[in-house]
Order: sequence, then structure tokens, then C-alpha cells
Amino acid sequence: MEIIRELKTIPNLSAALGFFDGLHLGHQAVINCAVNYAREKNCPAAVVTFKHHPFCYLQGMKAPKYILTRDEKYRLLDGMGVDYVIELDFDAIKDLSAEEYVRDILVKYFSPVGISTGFSHYFGKDKSGNVNLLTEWQRKYNYSYFATPAKTLYGVKISSTAVRNYIKGGNVDLAEALLGRKFAIAGTVQKGKRKGHKLGFPTANIFYPLEIIQPPRGVYDVNVVLDNGSRHRGVANYGVCPTVTDSGITSFEVHILNFDEDIYGKDIKIEFNRKIRDEIKFENLDQLKLQITFDINSLK
Repeated sequence: MEIIRELKTIPNLSAALGFFDGLHLGHQAVINCAVNYAREKNCPAAVVTFKHHPFCYLQGMKAPKYILTRDEKYRLLDGMGVDYVIELDFDAIKDLSAEEYVRDILVKYFSPVGISTGFSHYFGKDKSGNVNLLTEWQRKYNYSYFATPAKTLYGVKISSTAVRNYIKGGNVDLAEALLGRKFAIAGTVQKGKRKGHKLGFPTANIFYPLEIIQPPRGVYDVNVVLDNGSRHRGVANYGVCPTVTDSGITSFEVHILNFDEDIYGKDIKIEFNRKIRDEIKFENLDQLKLQITFDINSLK
């Protein structure tokens, strides 16, 4: 998959339009539509998107926390069969009218064979463009248009907002259902103060990515994926470790079950399975150690 960051001519694309924050099941349906049509027409499949959330460029609007990093999103898109990711400069096009955007960007540079979007896609200055206009302009600009209808799961509309709300509420298992994969973060293992080691439960410590939506403080059942691809079960604590330090500094540390390798400086990925409990301040370390044992046993 090739990532394009400057406008250039790449003709005859089947293009999925959107920011696709989270790349949840609804987003996947839009992109799969573009990929399938590309295979039918024997042309490249592309995702036309932006480097940062469009809210970053709009006055008075604050971009939400991301559900996954841009690198991880692109890795997933590559696995879906996308040939090109085209990162447009939102700031450079935000004042274009809806038709200027279609005519002078999409058609001029990509002469799309097909265009796929979600059912509520908007584009152009002041959100003046919508699915009705993309449908209307098919013959004029010689493309086929596909609007993917809303997807629901257990009566919940699948959306990035719903995924964020589940994660913020600690319902990482429900977020997984909407994402079609586990909510995950990644980081480099840091040298800590070896508090877990002294308790008999050594931990791998990473910095929680600042741009990623945060779950509530607590203890989580997780999978740990090492840089060599091996997977392990673990118990992670996200919080301030009140019984041990009570420093008020939030940390993320994971005890990997049946594991004693040196992974300092290594990159690891943490997949969230479920929340086990809230973070608790115990009266003493013996109570904490007993609770950690209960937490570990709950994984079996």
C-alpha cells in the first residue's frame, strides 16, 4: 500500500472517502465496498482521508481523542486490500464548495470509477455536500456512487462516538464488538521503580499514548503482543497505584503471566479484553498482593 501526501494524478480509482477514525465495523463496510468494486473493475482501491481529524482545523472545535494511531490505521487498511491512502490537506481544501471539491480534487486528480462513503457523509465548505449530491453527479462526472447504510449491533448504531463512550466507561469488551477487533494501545517498555517486582508481580511499564482515548482507572484483563509476534495473557493496571506510591501520576503497567524475559526497550502491544475492577487503595501491601492473586486467577 502506498501513502500519498501530495496531490498527484492517480487515475481510475475506486475511492472510499472519510476520516475513518477508529476503523470500526461501519467504516470497514465503506472501505470493503470500495475494495470490492475495485476488484470488479480491475482498478486500484484508495482511501481518501486527512492526516488529522477535520475538527482540528475548524474554529472553536476540538478534535476528539483518537481510537487508534494513524500508523495502526494504515496497517489495518493495508490488510484490507487498499492500494493507496491519499492524505489530503484539509486546511487547503476546507473553503472549497462541494462541487469544487468533487470537480477540482476528486475528478481532476483521481478520475474515480467509483466513490464510496457512509450514509451521512458531508463535504465542502459548511458541509454543503452530501450523499444526495454525490448521487446526483454520477452521470456528470462519470463515476458510480455507493452510500453504505448505517450499521447497528445489539440495537446500537456503530459509530466512533459509541466506541469512545464504551472505552471511557470501561466497557472495552463492548467497544471490541463495534470495532470488530480488540481496543489496543502500544508503547516501548520503560524502566520503572520495580514496585511490581518487589511485590512478586513484575510488570512491564509503558506510557499511555496521549492522543488515544483513555479508559477509566482500573485493572484489566489484557493480551500482550511482543515485537516478535508472540502473545501472552496479562493483568494491567491503569492508574496511580495508590497503595504503593499514591503519587497522583497515572501509569500503565502490565504483569505478563508465566513470563520472565527482559523486554526493556522493546515495543509491545496491549489488547484489552475486559475490565476486572476499579483501582483500589488497600490498607497494606499484603492485601494488595492477595487481590492481585485474585485478579490473575480471574483470567483462568
